[in-house]
Amino acid sequence: MLPPTSPSLRSGDARPYFLWWLDATVDDFRKELASDDPEKRAYFMGALLREANTRDVWLYVTPDEVRQMWDRVQRHLGASRAMWAFLLGLPALEQRSATAP
Repeated sequence: MLPPTSPSLRSGDARPYFLWWLDATVDDFRKELASDDPEKRAYFMGALLREANTRDVWLYVTPDEVRQMWDRVQRHLGASRAMWAFLLGLPALEQRSATAP
């Protein structure tokens, strides 16, 4: 496994580059990933997958955690959805009903 792009990503008081729009530390981010609210967890996991260098993602989540949350996470991924779906062997698009508008 490759090392993180910055050793500071292991420090709880560091500000993670991939949350550039928030004033949050690594510890704050870890709390959000552990939230009891699955929508909040999905939002922050999606932000990580969308914004972080791929090798930094695995400091915070495992492939199995992403797979478990995929139905909620994928809508937060934007253009990176297909890449993550391919890497994790998951469906690339939300499954929608044939009668849905």
